[in-house]
Amino acid sequence: MREYKIAAIPADGIGPEVIEAGQAVLEALQARMGDIAFRFEKFDWGSDYFKRHGVMMPADGMERLKGFDAIYFGAVGAPDVPDHITLWGLRLPICQGFDQYANVRPTRIMPGITSPLRNAGPGDLDWVIVRENSEGEYSGHGGRAHRGMPEEVGTEVAIFTRTGVTRIMRYAFKLAQARPRKLLTVVTKSNAQRHGMVMWDEIAAEVAQEFPDVTWDKMLVDAMTVRMTLKPQSLDTIVATNLHADILSDLAGALAGSLGVAPTANIDPERRFPSMFEPIHGSAFDITGKGIANPVATFWTGAQMLEHLGEPAAADRLMRAVEQVCEAGILTPDVGGTATTKDVTDAVIGAIRGSNV
Repeated sequence: MREYKIAAIPADGIGPEVIEAGQAVLEALQARMGDIAFRFEKFDWGSDYFKRHGVMMPADGMERLKGFDAIYFGAVGAPDVPDHITLWGLRLPICQGFDQYANVRPTRIMPGITSPLRNAGPGDLDWVIVRENSEGEYSGHGGRAHRGMPEEVGTEVAIFTRTGVTRIMRYAFKLAQARPRKLLTVVTKSNAQRHGMVMWDEIAAEVAQEFPDVTWDKMLVDAMTVRMTLKPQSLDTIVATNLHADILSDLAGALAGSLGVAPTANIDPERRFPSMFEPIHGSAFDITGKGIANPVATFWTGAQMLEHLGEPAAADRLMRAVEQVCEAGILTPDVGGTATTKDVTDAVIGAIRGSNV
């Protein structure tokens, strides 16, 4: 029996709803597989914790998480707490503190879900976006001076290091090499950003020499939005900076039908620390408590977690169950259905328990 310790941080909004669903599905998978076990420990950190204690997580939070095999994260953000406090108080300290420098966001059109792209269906959009997750535009460097004065200034410094860029490029090329098409697109903006982004391009070309079997091309981020929309079949693996990939992956999720089906893995490829797995969709306070949050992204990121833990058979069984449920039309309102979170969760659990997945 292989046992994994999972830190569950449901956090804000619909986070608790989808993490509860994800945990139920993983426990059903545990019973079906018979040779794996999950030991969940829940942490009540987030915006409610902030309102009680003035911090998003306790001072020893990172130390408490170190002993886990993975982190299952819900969502962060609340309408009555400034966004920079919620993000920099919980999610980003975990990503940066555990050097989870590869943010991996697969996107594809699931069976039964209609893409807003005309005539696009399963197989026409099948991408993995690799986001540099430790520096770039979200490095957190900069400052404010002369607050409230006419000459007030705010600076936000994007930091690109040779180490940071090289390792994310190498990760992306390796991922592209492992996929059937062996195709990578490097997103840039080096025509206007003539320092960090030019270095980004140069390092991409250097790393490409290590992977002669990978076909790669380069595209400006603004043109990339056009290509994603009009020529989705021309893309496969994509690597971009922290900011660019953040934006493009939301577009990718929308093109696949909904952010409710888009997962994220925050990976420490060297496995020095636990990696963190979360849905893209955010806290979605407009539907919190209504029981209609789409749990598919949380299930999919659970499959990413299983792959990272070295359980590909379990990950595959989970994804086949999710696809079977989507194809059967058991869908939440964000993707055109009438099902509740519980309906979808129960259906996926039923599919896992069945003999045909």
